[in-house]
Amino acid sequence: GYRRYFTQIVGFFVVEDHILHVTQGLVTRAYTDELWNMALSKIIAVLRAHSSYCTDPDLVLELKNLIVIFADTLQGYGFPVNRLFDLLFEIRDQYNETLLKKWAGVFRDIFEEDNYSPIPVVNEEEYKIVISKFPFQDPDLEKQSFPKKFPMSQSVPHIYIQVKEFIYASLKFSESLHRSSTEIDDMLRKSTNLLLTRTLSSCLLNLIRKPHIGLTELVQIIINTTHLEQACKYLEDFITNITNISQETVHTTRLYGLSTFKDARHAAEGEIYTKLNQKIDEFVQLADYDWTMSEPDGRASGYLMDLINFLRSIFQVFTHLPGKVAQTACMSACQHLSTSLMQMLLDSELKQISMGAVQQFNLDFFFFKFTDESSSCLGIPKCWN
Repeated sequence: GYRRYFTQIVGFFVVEDHILHVTQGLVTRAYTDELWNMALSKIIAVLRAHSSYCTDPDLVLELKNLIVIFADTLQGYGFPVNRLFDLLFEIRDQYNETLLKKWAGVFRDIFEEDNYSPIPVVNEEEYKIVISKFPFQDPDLEKQSFPKKFPMSQSVPHIYIQVKEFIYASLKFSESLHRSSTEIDDMLRKSTNLLLTRTLSSCLLNLIRKPHIGLTELVQIIINTTHLEQACKYLEDFITNITNISQETVHTTRLYGLSTFKDARHAAEGEIYTKLNQKIDEFVQLADYDWTMSEPDGRASGYLMDLINFLRSIFQVFTHLPGKVAQTACMSACQHLSTSLMQMLLDSELKQISMGAVQQFNLDFFFFKFTDESSSCLGIPKCWN
């Protein structure tokens, strides 16, 4: 439809221009200029309205290409087309919005398909495939014998590849706009920043808050965001290379991946503390003290033994986290357990406590404290005060 629309307009003004140059007095330059300005205003209004409803980036890109051909053709006949190129910059923003929506779906699918486990490789060929997709460097991992595992999960190289694909897609619109490489470079960085700080950030936060994402998955997400953050410098170089900008050029816009992935990590850490406390609550709810018992059982309560085993296993997973995060998680867990036990004793429905129950409760407390002090053999950071 647009192709025919533009062709008819071009045909009309080419004929008018021909009449202007081969006849005398039949039409004047002032007449054709006035006619063009009137037509241009209507053309821009139509294109602005229609492009605003388009949700397919491929169709927006096709429209852009037709507008460029249309503008270049009429400019060759002396008609001013600056307003058309101004319109293209408006449409470029619309194009980027459609790209962002499309890539939001791409990111969601990647996160949905990830198993949140380190990427295993059994031979050199598989290892090279991974590093060909994602800029990962670790001399220690290189020295390890096969089979071995990358620290990040499968979503990391997939996200990295898709960010590059987005940059390519964004570049397609900037082509033929008669802009300098520096301007195109700046436009690409701005659109990529929107992808990182708005689209990818939102997808990460939604992922972190999903109920089915457990503690192990959250730990892997923190590891993943660390590697994605480190890869941002390679994305900067990638943009520089495809726009042919000198490495010495001072860019007016930088990529904001650093803040995006840091925010995601902080959110994941917060979820870890919350979910860890929720798991502790589940164990504490299993506590079934006989507050009238005459003598203690002589051993720690079953719920506490199960809780210790859980903490032992989960803190083994936490060893992959920065020390401060693991320590904070342990402190939070211990403080939460302490508060829960105190609330149990202060429960308004608890009318009396026998000496045997007090001794059993005290036994449980000291058992957990002893476990904490023996944390070096249990894999639990010492945190009970």
